[in-house]
Amino acid sequence: MPSWFEIVLRTLAAILILFVLTKILGKRQISQLSLFEYITGISIGNIAAYISLDLDNLWYLGVVSLCVWVSVSVAMEFLTMKSKRLRDVVDGKASVLIQNGKLFKKQLFKERLTVDELLEQLRKKDVFRVADVEFAVMEPSGEINVLLKKEYQPLTPDMLGWKMMKERETITVIIDGHVEQSALDKSGLDYGQLLKELERSKLRLEEVFLGQIDGTGQMTFQTIAEHRHEESQQPKPRQRIAMLKEQFEAELLRLEALARNESDRMVYRTELERFQIEASDKNGPIMKREALIPPSGGNV
Repeated sequence: MPSWFEIVLRTLAAILILFVLTKILGKRQISQLSLFEYITGISIGNIAAYISLDLDNLWYLGVVSLCVWVSVSVAMEFLTMKSKRLRDVVDGKASVLIQNGKLFKKQLFKERLTVDELLEQLRKKDVFRVADVEFAVMEPSGEINVLLKKEYQPLTPDMLGWKMMKERETITVIIDGHVEQSALDKSGLDYGQLLKELERSKLRLEEVFLGQIDGTGQMTFQTIAEHRHEESQQPKPRQRIAMLKEQFEAELLRLEALARNESDRMVYRTELERFQIEASDKNGPIMKREALIPPSGGNV
C-alpha cells in the first residue's frame, strides 16, 4: 500500500475516532474548559496527529492512548460532580474582583489580570466606570460577569410595579420553503390558514426562506430575495385590554404606596376600588374615562 494512501486512511480514521470520542466527552468539552479538560484536548489532538502521520507498525497504540485519555476525562467529570472539594481543585473557584465599587488588587494579581484587561472586559459588558459595579466575579472558565448597582441597572416593568402579559415563544413554521408541521400545530394554525396568510402577503410557499409567528400572533416572512413581509395578524383586542388593565391597576397600587400622606393615599385607594368595580362589571363599560384621571386633590 502506498504511504500517501495509508496516511489518507489513517487521517480519516483519526477524524472518525475523534468525533466519536468528543461526543462521549460531551458539550462541556467544547464550551467551558477547565485546566484538566484543556490538557486533555491538547493531548488528544497530538495523539490524533500521531495516528495520522506515523507510519510505524505500532500506530494502533495511539488509539489505545486516546481511549485512556477519554476514559480518565469522563471519570474526572463524574468525580467532580460528586465531590465539591475535588471540583474546586480541578475546575477552580470563582474570584471576586470588584465589590460595591471597590477593586481588589490582590485578586487581580492572583488571576494574573492587569487593570487594562479588566477594563476591557468591563467595556464588553457596557460598563465604563468601576464605581458603578456592585459585583464583578471571574468564573472558573475565565469569563467575567458583572452586576451593576441598583441605580445604574436598566429600568424594567417590575421596578415600576407593572404587571406584564406572559411572553410566548416565537414559533418557526416555515424553513427553506417547507412547512414545519409540528411547529404549525403548536402555533394553533392549520395548513389552510397558513396558505391564506401567504396569499394575503402575495407570496408563494416556495418563495419563503423563513416564516415565524411571534408571541402576539403576528406573522413575518423572510423571502429568498431577503425582503421582510409582515402579516397584520395583530394581538386580540381582549389581550391588549387585559394587559392595559393590569398595568393601570399596578400603577395605582404603586402610587398609593408612594403617597406622602394619608389623604393622597386615600385618593389612590378610592380610584383603585372604583376601577376594580367598574372593570369587573361585565354589563357596563370596562373602564370609564374619568377613572383614568385622578381627582384634582391628589398629588403624585
